Amino acid sequence: MQQHRLGQTGPTVSALGLGCMGMSGMYGPADRQESIATIHAALEAGITLLDTGDFYGMGHNEMLIGEALQGRSRDQALISVKFGAMREPSGAWLGYDARPQAVKSFLAYTLQRLRVDHIDIYRPARLDPNVPIEDTIGAISDMVKAGYVRHIGLSEVGPDTIRRAAAVHPICDLQIEYSLISRGIEDSILPTCRDLGIGVTAYGVLSRGLISGHWQGKATGPGDFRSHSPRFQEGNVEKNLALVEALKGLAEQKGVSVAQIAIAWVAAQGDDIVPLVGARRRDRLTEALGALDVTLTGEDLASIERVVPKGAAAGERYPAAQMAMLDSERV
Repeated sequence: MQQHRLGQTGPTVSALGLGCMGMSGMYGPADRQESIATIHAALEAGITLLDTGDFYGMGHNEMLIGEALQGRSRDQALISVKFGAMREPSGAWLGYDARPQAVKSFLAYTLQRLRVDHIDIYRPARLDPNVPIEDTIGAISDMVKAGYVRHIGLSEVGPDTIRRAAAVHPICDLQIEYSLISRGIEDSILPTCRDLGIGVTAYGVLSRGLISGHWQGKATGPGDFRSHSPRFQEGNVEKNLALVEALKGLAEQKGVSVAQIAIAWVAAQGDDIVPLVGARRRDRLTEALGALDVTLTGEDLASIERVVPKGAAAGERYPAAQMAMLDSERV
């Protein structure tokens, strides 16, 4: 397993990370034992970076990871946690809370659910419009000094917020959506990160399964994010799947899967970018790991660009209400 350092100040992590959100809903039911087996398989394959959020399944995801890590060395996994998103008992979203006192309270519960004494990377899930980013990062910095957090990250924020946060405390990475059909970070966010020596952990590299080559065209139900995601709606999904078909031809020429070529494309954009794959089954994890063996030549990258050019996706990556909450979309 190749290793990359997250930015100039962050930890060294595996070249591929495991995003665990789907193990706690969001994309339909998941099997608990298979989820734990997948986490174990990832660790045994050399994946060290596990990503979660305290609001995934209202704490379920953290408890699942905590269970999976029992009996193993704490140092075998680097745990990245997002906090701040608030939810109702029904699962509905209530906004974000990144006040300093909330930061410390969220962290206290996270440590208990994960059954660990520190979090490797702690980050606000989104910018709280009511709290200066300096106050939020300052509170996490207090937790670094106290030994409860090792590194500070950011998620879905734009260049100005990144610079303001980095002025308070070193930022190891920005977690943000980046894929063949979500390339908005290339204009100003990625250059800002590189200017400041901040790494990128890219989620949504398969666009929630849309460009995986496995999408069957139907969400599992109202709890499935894709049931209201613009890119999966009638009128958009057909256009997006046409891109996948074009990509499939290139993948077949290389003897790899569509998912593998899509993951390899993200990894090929720089050693400072670590793709997060949302595998919740061992077979999908095995496929994703195979992407690490895919070498894309300059000719391959040019061919991919021709069939899936920047801006080719139909539909926004989130519904309008959620797009409005993204500081990263205000650039």
